[in-house]
Amino acid sequence: MTMLPKIIKSSLLSCTLFALTLGNLASADDRFKDVEIKPIKLSETTYMFVGSGGNIGVSAGTDGILIIDDQFAPLADKISAALNQIQAGAPKFIINTHYHGDHTGANAHFGKNGTIMAHHNVLKRLASDSKTTADALPVITFEQGITVHFNGDALKVRHMGPGHTDGDSVVIWSNDNIVHMGDLFFKDKFPYIDLNAGGSVEGYRDNVAAVLRDLDAQTKVIPGHGALANKSDLTRFKHMLDVSINWMKDQKASGLTLDQLKATGMPEKWKDWSWKFISEEQWIETLYQGL
Repeated sequence: MTMLPKIIKSSLLSCTLFALTLGNLASADDRFKDVEIKPIKLSETTYMFVGSGGNIGVSAGTDGILIIDDQFAPLADKISAALNQIQAGAPKFIINTHYHGDHTGANAHFGKNGTIMAHHNVLKRLASDSKTTADALPVITFEQGITVHFNGDALKVRHMGPGHTDGDSVVIWSNDNIVHMGDLFFKDKFPYIDLNAGGSVEGYRDNVAAVLRDLDAQTKVIPGHGALANKSDLTRFKHMLDVSINWMKDQKASGLTLDQLKATGMPEKWKDWSWKFISEEQWIETLYQGL
């Protein structure tokens, strides 16, 4: 009889933990339950999907379906449904522009029937997480780049060195004049530069500059986050990066501390680039630490 209270207590604890787990799952579902995956047609075979997380690039045609990034895991079924509205079938190829979960979260879903490809460091970082399943890992990796000949176009996947992370890729359509920037472009927003994952402030700026040299006024630019853009939008973003870097170098040379810089703030022109994920203070800290 003396054991009964312990058994009851243990059972109650198990039930509580189970309820908390269900509650966490429900919270995740609630977060994404109202998200809509909206397709934007860019050419006869190319689309940009907007939902929650990184924008998705889509190539759909006679060769099948290819997607670039796949947002969060709970959105996998919604992404599949949106793809099926365009063309039946699961994606044959999934390209990851980098390893962050808002771009690779549905890898396990799409990796069951498709081949995931990415830079070597994307595999390295995803595989280092014990929660990542084999289905979610890139199967084809590269150092500098790879070209995928698909649906009458040549999609050039290019890695240009550390920027947002140490494993970023951009994807350039040779014929359709479209580029997917991954998180090397946050339209009209301060970017997130993941310094703990090999990111580089000046490398980020230099990679954006390198892409810009290959674009023209008609190029459609898919940002990692934000609305569909063009060369002018990306040029404005590059200008913000230049000004921010030069400003921080001048401030550091004058001996100001990080706290002093946060109190002073950025030049007035750039204050409206602050957003819920990267505030002005966070951008200042990134610049300070990264330079």
